[in-house]
Amino acid sequence: MATEGACGSHHGDLLVPHRLLTTRPFVLAETTWATVKETSYQTALLPWAAIEAHNYHLPYATDLLLCDYIAAESARIAWERGARIILLPALPFGVNTGQLDIPLTINMNPSTQMMVLTDVVASLAQQGIPKLVVFNGHGGNDFRQMIRELQPRFPAIFLSCLNWQQVLDPAPYFQPRDHAGDLETSLLLHCAPQLVRPLAEAGPGMSKHFTVRALREKWAWAPRAWTRVTWDTGVGDPKHATALKGAEYFAALTTKIADFLVDLSARSLDDLYE
Repeated sequence: MATEGACGSHHGDLLVPHRLLTTRPFVLAETTWATVKETSYQTALLPWAAIEAHNYHLPYATDLLLCDYIAAESARIAWERGARIILLPALPFGVNTGQLDIPLTINMNPSTQMMVLTDVVASLAQQGIPKLVVFNGHGGNDFRQMIRELQPRFPAIFLSCLNWQQVLDPAPYFQPRDHAGDLETSLLLHCAPQLVRPLAEAGPGMSKHFTVRALREKWAWAPRAWTRVTWDTGVGDPKHATALKGAEYFAALTTKIADFLVDLSARSLDDLYE
């Protein structure tokens, strides 16, 4: 699902003639064995997102699309700076236990994610890939405890994770709120505008807050029951979204992530602490 250039024509598009497509050596889905066997990859990147409703104007695959676009562009920048990154195919299903009453929301429990991640890590460790970054694109996913459990079992591979939504402060770019609002809509207007419905069709993204003070202040936590919290499945008004804001944030975000990938890839497993 990775994209052409930064956010150009999607390779899954049936309208794109095969002869116009170009392969990228940092995208596993586009790479042949001839390239793989000659490349000493330093870091594998595993995008992991979710399939869920995003108001009336964004597709169910918004998290998946953005995770894949952002990971692919970050990998491209890092590759061009000399880091040998390999972008694995994105995993589409995330933790959505609070949205199971919304039709076609597909949930993958954390215990299932742990089993999938274990198999991926075991495969890469056996093949001598020294580092793996789990590239999270969904707030309901949390891979930190899984990595704590897996790291001592697979000491030959260094495990880390990031959530792209936590990499760069969105406040200078977007109106606040966290689901199908200004941020996600602007990014998708930049990356895949053909998949965004007219903003006049979008709901206002109004939402309720916990009545329990500690939960509302977020120093205590509980999952949200989505259809009780939202009116249109969105949290945040998308009316301020623009492709220009999405492009500016996308460029700054992917550059910062690429800096991390370059730095990580350059380190040996014995050179991670000082």
